[in-house]
Amino acid sequence: MDFTFTEEQQAAAEAAQAVFSDVSPDGVPSPALTHGPVADDFDRPLWRTLAGADLLGLPIAAEHGGAGLDPIALCLVLRASAQALARVPLLESYAAAHTLQKHAPADLRAEVLPQIATGDLVITAASGGRTGHDPAERAVTARQNGTTWTLDGTQTAVPWAATADRILLPARTPDGRTVLALVPRSRPGVTLHDQTSTNGERYAEVHLDSVPADARETLTDPAAWETLRDLLTTGTCALALGLGERVLAMTGDYTGKREQFGFPLATFQAVAVQAADRFIDLRAMEATLWQAAWRLTTGAAGALPPAGDIAVAKIWAAEGVRRTVQTAQHLHGGFGADTDYPLHRYHAWAKQLELSLGPAAAHEEALGELLAAHSLS
Repeated sequence: MDFTFTEEQQAAAEAAQAVFSDVSPDGVPSPALTHGPVADDFDRPLWRTLAGADLLGLPIAAEHGGAGLDPIALCLVLRASAQALARVPLLESYAAAHTLQKHAPADLRAEVLPQIATGDLVITAASGGRTGHDPAERAVTARQNGTTWTLDGTQTAVPWAATADRILLPARTPDGRTVLALVPRSRPGVTLHDQTSTNGERYAEVHLDSVPADARETLTDPAAWETLRDLLTTGTCALALGLGERVLAMTGDYTGKREQFGFPLATFQAVAVQAADRFIDLRAMEATLWQAAWRLTTGAAGALPPAGDIAVAKIWAAEGVRRTVQTAQHLHGGFGADTDYPLHRYHAWAKQLELSLGPAAAHEEALGELLAAHSLS
């Protein structure tokens, strides 16, 4: 089996690493010391840098100014972004652009995709549902009247909603179908209520009261919501992997230099065993991530639908990133809680990623349902 990335995928990863190498996790106040969000907006200078490096248009076809790359390449870039705790809506933008590229009408693609590639149009995605625990596609209703749709409902914990230009959100029709609507943040009937995420970022509860959406900005393809949800979940696993790798590297560096009884901590067997266990977690997170991304990229058949591989990847990502940061905090001792040292920031981001789009238990339940519905013999 060949696990080598293509030249295009490797080029995207290298370009991302070059950009994110200059990003400091300490660029905003500590979430542990801040009441409310750590900043009112995402990192706009970094967003412009990503646009200048042609990294925002990776999922967009060349005809619209992008590179036409696949979910594997997107996950490589997201992995690099998490290592620096990059404060940009890259996951949401990638997932929305990929979904629009596959399912949007031609005129909508021609209007929005070139602007996404240049960074002039920022799109976020709503996937939290009404409370964060119920299915996101049931939180908003969509009623059609001729060529116009009317949206009513609430989506909670929408990342970057207060500063994004448009929100891509799922809605349920009276006959049980799920459509996606691309709604401008400033449209009449859209009300935002500020929320603060676990990692200190500015989120919002988005309330829609008889919000109109015309046919050209509504994706009625039944597969559109699945496409958006699958890439959001797989991309979250990529973020968790990148964060975990950075945290384990920080732990290795600290325990290799910190001495007790005249010896580096890393030479103690109990320390080495804990670090080795976390290394195994990260390798499992990596293997399951690329399996899920490969299924999304190729559409290859398997014993289970791609949702099964995505569930396995999310289970490992949620559990693995939690164990990795907890071990890092333990091996750093009191130094890990020092707000002048970045580890506590990674811990907050890890908890946010662990619970995003469902904790491990939710995906274990989904995987069980898939196993019950599909014969593996």
